[in-house]
Amino acid sequence: MNTKQFKVLDQFEAQTKLPRSYAVLGAGAVYLLLVFLNFGGIGQLLSNIAGFVVPGYYSLKALKTSTTKDDTRLLTYWVVFSALNVLEFWVKAILYWVPAYYLLKTLALLYLALPQFNGAVVVYDLVIKPLSDKYITVPSEGPANDLLNKVSEKTE
Repeated sequence: MNTKQFKVLDQFEAQTKLPRSYAVLGAGAVYLLLVFLNFGGIGQLLSNIAGFVVPGYYSLKALKTSTTKDDTRLLTYWVVFSALNVLEFWVKAILYWVPAYYLLKTLALLYLALPQFNGAVVVYDLVIKPLSDKYITVPSEGPANDLLNKVSEKTE
């Protein structure tokens, strides 16, 4: 990400004579510290923000591109994210006892969301795809498929 577009970083650099990267790293460290300490449940909020904001930003950018590669990667992220949220709901009582759970969750969500890591595709290919292939079939013929094809033709 290009930090030249953020004026607050220009001000930081001018006032402190330190590189703007220090401000970015410092803000990231404070963010992760707040997630780790989880005062008043803020760790859960900040963890969910990391899970929504970063991929949400990339999703908005992907909607403006003509390629489908980024769309597929982000759709994969949202499928994995949704599956993890359902899983988290059902095992929350156990996760309460995991030290630094929200810090680990935040780091995992960033691994899944950031395109540099492509973590969502890895998790999808290793866990979700084998399960979905076993239990979900997509018909190649029939009324539902005909309707889907008609809708696809009209939107193109």
